[in-house]
Amino acid sequence: MKNKERKLKVKICGITNLRDALHAVEFGADALGFVFYNQSPRYITPAAAKHIIDQLPPFVERVGLFVDEGVETIDTICKYTGISLAQIHFDVDEESLSIITPKTLPVVRARSAEDLQKFSDRYRLVDAYSEAYGGTGKQLNLEWFEGVDCSKIILAGGLNPDNLEAVKKLGFYGVDVSSGVELVKGKKDPKKVEQFIANAKSL
Repeated sequence: MKNKERKLKVKICGITNLRDALHAVEFGADALGFVFYNQSPRYITPAAAKHIIDQLPPFVERVGLFVDEGVETIDTICKYTGISLAQIHFDVDEESLSIITPKTLPVVRARSAEDLQKFSDRYRLVDAYSEAYGGTGKQLNLEWFEGVDCSKIILAGGLNPDNLEAVKKLGFYGVDVSSGVELVKGKKDPKKVEQFIANAKSL
């Protein structure tokens, strides 16, 4: 199937409560993101994440976002909460990724077009570089992706319901949104979430 015929996968990140989680799933989200980085305004405790994840329907990817954590901590939190995919937001090599028990999604915090080639043989999330980790609303230069195989890239950074059309021609595997569908940090706007997913799936 050609990329242009495949529906974009959608991840709603920064989930902090059950209502937002269930709304996102109802509207068609493929994955939900839980931030286990305690300096983030969207931080959620493992216990709170487990409470939400235990009530999710099957076939929804549960993604845990980790910053500067050891393998043992990542494995322990993922096993306890039911996280199915560990999103790694810090510098790591292939060997380190391979010893983390759950499947991993490395994050490329791109400063330049050359950075898009990092982890090019595997699925990865590409976000704009920032001193903060995720949810900044900073957008990447889409011109960097022209001529690049984007079929294993999940695009993040500055996306919202109104600017998805711009990514249409580039053939990304998926899109990731957090701040672009919020009422306030850590709380989603159901209408924006619904519109974001609808717009992404219509591309």
